[in-house]
Amino acid sequence: MRHFLGLFFLATVFIGCSGPKMKGVSPYRVAYNVFVPDSTKDNYEVFAMETDGSNRQNLTRNTDVAWTYYAFGKRLFFISDREECRRCYYLHEMTSDGRNVRKVSDLRLEDSWMSSRNAGKEMVVSGRIGREIRFQLFLINTETGTFRQITTDTTAMYRDPAFSPDGKHLVFAYKKNRRDRNAHEELYIMRDDGSDFRQLTTYPEGDPDRKTYGYKAGPPRWHPTEGFISYHSKQSGKNSLFAVMPDGKKHWKLTSYAGIEGWHDWSQDGKWLVFDTSDAKETQYHIAIMNWKTKEVRQLTSTDYKTQLSPVFVVK
Repeated sequence: MRHFLGLFFLATVFIGCSGPKMKGVSPYRVAYNVFVPDSTKDNYEVFAMETDGSNRQNLTRNTDVAWTYYAFGKRLFFISDREECRRCYYLHEMTSDGRNVRKVSDLRLEDSWMSSRNAGKEMVVSGRIGREIRFQLFLINTETGTFRQITTDTTAMYRDPAFSPDGKHLVFAYKKNRRDRNAHEELYIMRDDGSDFRQLTTYPEGDPDRKTYGYKAGPPRWHPTEGFISYHSKQSGKNSLFAVMPDGKKHWKLTSYAGIEGWHDWSQDGKWLVFDTSDAKETQYHIAIMNWKTKEVRQLTSTDYKTQLSPVFVVK
């Protein structure tokens, strides 16, 4: 699992959200990824909890590497290498309580976020076929498991795709030459048929983090009601959330949160933001939730586990 370095954390910014302020989140649970130390030395599990941090549960309970990056309604999707070679990922799904686990498709996946349209029936993923077709976008029918490739430039890297709320556009992280270690990803957008291919983000030329390790344009998430695209980027020594409009004409720093912000997700009503955060030395990762209207933030996780990442909202 990729993550960022050089993080900065201020625990004092967490404001407890309790009582009526948290009731609006009650239709959801938060699923997230946890490294669970055991004899396998590579055991990642999918956990879930209530939006006040209570009732934390290990949903997968398997010796595989299991990471969730997306949920639609009550369907919680995750990639897993169970019954496969180590870190050979395939798409699986389960309900928010960890039941009804099933393999969705035989398409091998990259370590990437994903998205869906048509009421969760069609998933866009970054996948691979063999050694040469890598980091290409595919559409998976989540009912039948069939798939089709929608990008064909195998020199390039397409990663972390997200559908627009109307399902007509895709935003994704893109690098023209995936083998060029001196280049970095930027966010691009195109129509679902591949037309109108445009660059959305440009990393600041003079930023001191331009050549350091870390996301320049992290996995994009489309706000479901306000129309902007959010992403995280390491700039000026800190990972923060930024935003861009789909036409590329407006860019801005999304929040004024004092701590670091990374992988994140929006509730389906657009009222809540959940994200992972860490201290400067990456000794402890937490999951936090923000009331998008009031900007109040609450830490949801404890220190039972060090690595707690990539939260997504799932309906109960």
